[in-house]
Amino acid sequence: MNKPLHITDNEFQNKVLDASIPVVVDFWAPWCGPCKFIAPILDKIAADFEDKVLIAKVNTDENPEWATKLGVQGIPTLLFVSQGEIKSRLVGAAPAQQIIAKINELLPVTTG
Repeated sequence: MNKPLHITDNEFQNKVLDASIPVVVDFWAPWCGPCKFIAPILDKIAADFEDKVLIAKVNTDENPEWATKLGVQGIPTLLFVSQGEIKSRLVGAAPAQQIIAKINELLPVTTG
């Protein structure tokens, strides 16, 4: 079963920006209540969208570099990345439907 991947600042370029599939980056911290609220939602999304979307988690306490570079000011912040570009962002504990809608915007439309 696909699970969120915990990444460091050093891995961000390779795992997120150079990824071959869309990535949802969760900037979070262990002390953050809303981050704990969306964690099981992201776990389920990771399983449901296996091989289509990567869920990457960045602990901003341990890895602040990319959060700072990308202007993350509140957590949780979800960045929706495709082909190295940030397509959209959600700040705060968004419901599953809102997160899934943003993911669906990243996925190619298949017909038939």
